Amino acid sequence: MISHGKSIKIFSGNSHPELAQDIANILGVQVGDSKAGKFSNGEISVDINETVRGTDVFVIQPIAEPINDSLMELLIMMDAFKRASAGRITAVVPHYGYARQDRKAKARQPITAKLVADLIHTAGADRVLTMDLHAPQIQGFFNIPVDHLVGEPILAKYFKSLNFGPDDVVVVSPDIGGVKRTRKLSEHLHYPMAIIDKRRPRPNVSEIVNIIGDVRGKKVILIDDIIDTGGSITNGAKALMDLGATEVYACCTHAVLSGNAIENLQNSVLKELIVLNTIPIPAEKRFEKLKVLSVAPVFAEAIRRIYEDVSVSKIFEVE
Repeated sequence: MISHGKSIKIFSGNSHPELAQDIANILGVQVGDSKAGKFSNGEISVDINETVRGTDVFVIQPIAEPINDSLMELLIMMDAFKRASAGRITAVVPHYGYARQDRKAKARQPITAKLVADLIHTAGADRVLTMDLHAPQIQGFFNIPVDHLVGEPILAKYFKSLNFGPDDVVVVSPDIGGVKRTRKLSEHLHYPMAIIDKRRPRPNVSEIVNIIGDVRGKKVILIDDIIDTGGSITNGAKALMDLGATEVYACCTHAVLSGNAIENLQNSVLKELIVLNTIPIPAEKRFEKLKVLSVAPVFAEAIRRIYEDVSVSKIFEVE
């Protein structure tokens, strides 16, 4: 629970009100009275029904499906708070959408991660709180402070609770780009690591080229930041089983789960898929192999520390 030496208010758009409520409950405050709706032509309409003058405002809104509505709600809500003379506005964006285009991979491509950063700043954010950006350098796209939380300690705590033997497990990166994330998890769990070398002939399609490391006779933990259609994870899991792995667990921070992801993952060789709830996962996206862990305690603690102007880095530590 936070101290009440100065005023703090938590608000939520329509993207993930359940997470906002969980965070507010931990902090011992009420979710602010606001409403985001639509005009008849589809434009976003926002009403803030209480004063925010001089307060420390936190707007909790993952940029999640429907992506464009979530983003516009966030921007318009922050504009409303800015014009209502809020003291400080923090955009709490557990999942930062449009992050996958963070550079020009080929000619005439946009850099949407930078565009969204500019929009958030222009709309009125004084700082941003997010988790597991698709590329850490996106922090540098902002001209305001960014507190970048990591989901891997939550995942590490879960895998520790399974009490695997010290020589039974290998932590595997599904691609070269995820090596740093995989190394952190392997170090926290004190397990060796391996890497899947793959190529992408076209978007949302991946082909396994090679496995760097030994997985024979081992349980495997695959870790990624995002699982979208599930193709990379399911193909990787099958390749690992074909190479002699005994079981494959997969985990990620952001469970986008679009297209045929549910069918692909449920029918795969995966033993279990562990995800965080940075994105709402409705009942129709739940399936037998899926386990969802909450990020509410981590975000609540980060919000408390930002509000009280103390260090946020302490919460990165794994128990």
